[in-house]
Amino acid sequence: MKKLKILFNGILKENPTFVLVLGMCPTLGVTTSAFNGFGMGIATLFVLMLSNMLISLLKNFIPDMVRIPAFIVVIATFVSIVDLLIQGFVPALGESLGLFIPLIVVNCIVLGRAEAFASKNSVFDSMLDGIGMGLGFTLSLTLVGAVREILGSGSIFGFQFIPETYNILVFVLAPGAFIVLGFLMALIRHLQQAKE
Repeated sequence: MKKLKILFNGILKENPTFVLVLGMCPTLGVTTSAFNGFGMGIATLFVLMLSNMLISLLKNFIPDMVRIPAFIVVIATFVSIVDLLIQGFVPALGESLGLFIPLIVVNCIVLGRAEAFASKNSVFDSMLDGIGMGLGFTLSLTLVGAVREILGSGSIFGFQFIPETYNILVFVLAPGAFIVLGFLMALIRHLQQAKE
């Protein structure tokens, strides 16, 4: 039961975007479409999972004085691998995400989970935490991207279902990201309080 709690913690109770308010740069920057949000979330999930596992394995060998730089090197290694894989297999996604993929290195979700969880727990628990937090981040980015894409472009995952004359351009632009994120955060907070 404890393992499931670790896994689902990042999806609902401590969702990185809607509850902890972490990773706002990619949340606001890449969610112009559901596809971009999903792609960024999956990339972050893999970096989170793999870096958490390796940091948990190495935690006893890393001196306290260089703990954070060592974590950043581990995270940067996996970000480089993910970036190369995206460029090789999904170049269109890599082009639309642009600079936000390399910025995963300094994403406070990844570094925060390395410091708060992976450096203190077992490899398996750290993997579950990385998967849970990554899934929570992926779901939130995809949701923000989907709402923005529906309202701003009249489509979802590129499938057009609302004529262009009814699109609300502001939702594709930067202010739309703030508006959608604010309303979704309020909705999530309301649902959590109603559940308690």
